[in-house]
Amino acid sequence: MKRVSNLYEQIISVGNLRLADEKARRGKANSYGVQAHDRNREANIQALHEALLTKTFRTSQYDVFTIHEPKERIIYRLPYYPDRIVHHAIMNVLEDIWVRTFTHNTFSCVKGRGIEGCAQYVTKIIRKYNGRPLYCLKIDIRKFYPSIKHRVLMRIVRRKIKDKDLLWLLDEIICSVREVKTPLSTPRERPLGKRYLSMSKQPHKKAAYNVDEKDKTESEGLPIGNYLSQYLANLVLCYFMHKINEVLKLDSAEYADDIIFLADNKETLRDALNKFIRPYIEEELELKLKDNWQIFPIAENRADRHGRALDFVGYKFYRRQKFIRKSIKQNFCRAAARLNKRKRPLTATEYKQAVAPWLGWAKHSNSKHLLKTIIKKEFHESIL
Repeated sequence: MKRVSNLYEQIISVGNLRLADEKARRGKANSYGVQAHDRNREANIQALHEALLTKTFRTSQYDVFTIHEPKERIIYRLPYYPDRIVHHAIMNVLEDIWVRTFTHNTFSCVKGRGIEGCAQYVTKIIRKYNGRPLYCLKIDIRKFYPSIKHRVLMRIVRRKIKDKDLLWLLDEIICSVREVKTPLSTPRERPLGKRYLSMSKQPHKKAAYNVDEKDKTESEGLPIGNYLSQYLANLVLCYFMHKINEVLKLDSAEYADDIIFLADNKETLRDALNKFIRPYIEEELELKLKDNWQIFPIAENRADRHGRALDFVGYKFYRRQKFIRKSIKQNFCRAAARLNKRKRPLTATEYKQAVAPWLGWAKHSNSKHLLKTIIKKEFHESIL
């Protein structure tokens, strides 16, 4: 595989930093971080360029908090300046390189793919088995982001990149945080003010969570919330998926740490799990599979008792039907019920905007009856 170099100067150029600033602020123009940065915008960009050029840049201290929807996760948040600008500057150059490295059946956080692209791909695979038995192996990696070893990730990054300066910057970001069991703050407790002064006026301080050189190869955890993390997570499983496609030649799809494999018999899937999938993930990547892995036949439809649905990326896939996952459907019904009970009448546009988060799921599944049931009759025709 060809390795790339001579990228660092392009990443730290003032023009690329300005472009990264424009991308990072989209939809956030009224946020405190953007407004504070804009007070000394050009001076900040020049100071950031100088810090990257002299390699004095250090990742800022993370604001750490917990969310509980859909499940409990620890989120790491960095300030807008300089960190989010740096991450966008890196991805301006590396995104195309890394996306070309990913397999065609990697869907998480890849532009033009995403959840709906993954759902369409799974439907296409299922149709390929028309007239043949169809079994699915579904696996999940235990605490995927917090369990990624820094030494493993840095080794994988070096399979594609050989630019020493860029590797220094990526290593700095990868090793900028350790696994934190208890949140250090909530979103409302984040320190504000002096952080956003120009770096030319106030030296940038090294993060409290930065690991020293001795601990780099012993630490673990990829911070959920970093713009770079989603691409680095895909990169961790990238070469594993290449092996699946090119050596085992199994039909498969990967969305973050959820991976499915499809075949026409159980033995093929069981052998693949025991002889390749589990050893590679646990020995090569040093991750752990959850014990809830399962091999099962996919049913023809909801009435078929000789199999069951494949629950994946928010849908329940049958061989001839596709429905919304139960939890998503329940949230949709509750939201529609609240809207239908409102005393102030809504326009068709307002109603559609309110149900838009669920409307896409319903339109791309067998949910015509559901929409007729929960959507107000006067809006049903106009919003679909």
